[in-house]
Amino acid sequence: MSGHSKWAGIKHKKAIIDAKRGKVFTRVVRELTIAAKQGGNSDSNARLRKAIEDAKAANMPAENVKKAIQRGTEIVKQIKGYFNLNIYETNSFGNKKDFLVPWW
Repeated sequence: MSGHSKWAGIKHKKAIIDAKRGKVFTRVVRELTIAAKQGGNSDSNARLRKAIEDAKAANMPAENVKKAIQRGTEIVKQIKGYFNLNIYETNSFGNKKDFLVPWW
């Protein structure tokens, strides 16, 4: 039969599996990046430790995990470079509000 091959069936199945895997990887990478912003050390950061466990459960490559953690810690370093992270509290009509004031 012309036009039929085993690869055609495999290709369609692989596309579905890869799409599901990519969705899980995206969710895990987002969680790793956010957790790394709170502290890049998994010994003291329980949220990061849980995110790493989730990445291992999803069979994510170690290189991707390292890149996601590095991305989260680099964002914090960049923010600290631009801002002096002093939080000033003001009261406005009985409500407490916090402001992040730039250093320059």
